[in-house]
Amino acid sequence: MPEPVSTVVLLEGASDVAAVRALAGARGADLSRVQLVDLGGVTNVRRGLHRALADRPGAAVLGLCDAGEVRFVERALAEIGFAVRDASDLPAYGFFVCQADLEDELIRALGPTRTIEVIDRLGLGPKLAALQQQPAWQDRPLAEQLHRFCGVASGRKELLAGALAQALRPGEVPEPLAHLLDRVAHG
Repeated sequence: MPEPVSTVVLLEGASDVAAVRALAGARGADLSRVQLVDLGGVTNVRRGLHRALADRPGAAVLGLCDAGEVRFVERALAEIGFAVRDASDLPAYGFFVCQADLEDELIRALGPTRTIEVIDRLGLGPKLAALQQQPAWQDRPLAEQLHRFCGVASGRKELLAGALAQALRPGEVPEPLAHLLDRVAHG
C-alpha cells in the first residue's frame, strides 16, 4: 500500500507541473508522497485549496503563482484563516511568486542563448524563426520573442517548461521554484 500524500502542491497549469516535476527529478527528490495539482488556472486556487485540505487532512499545502495573480492566492489563504496582508506573506504559508510568470523565470535563468539551444534540441528552431519573421515580432527584444514562443501553440508551454527546467544547473533554479522545492523536500 502506498504511503499517504504528505504534501499537495497547487500549480497554475500543466507547464508548472512539468517544470516542478523536472526540477524535482534533477534534484533526486522523492515525489511519491507529493501530489502536484494542475489547477487549470490560478483562479481555481480557492477550490483547489479547499479540496486539498478536505481530501488530505494533515498534508502540507504549497503553491506557486505569477506576480499578476497574487490576489487570488491571497484571498484563498485569507478565507481559510491565514493572516495575509500582501504577497510578502505568501512564502510563510508555502506559496511562492514568479516575477512575471514561470516561463519568464526559466528564460531569465537560462539566458536567451541556452533557451534557444533547448528549443533547437526539441526541433522547434524553425518555428521560432518563423515567429521572429512575423512583422509584429521582428523588432521585439529576444526575451519577449522567446516568451511569446513558449505559449503560442497548444502543448508547447508544457513541453518547453519541462525541457527548460531540465536544462537548469543546480545554482540556476529561479528563486520561487527553489524555495518551493526546498519546502517540498522538507514536507
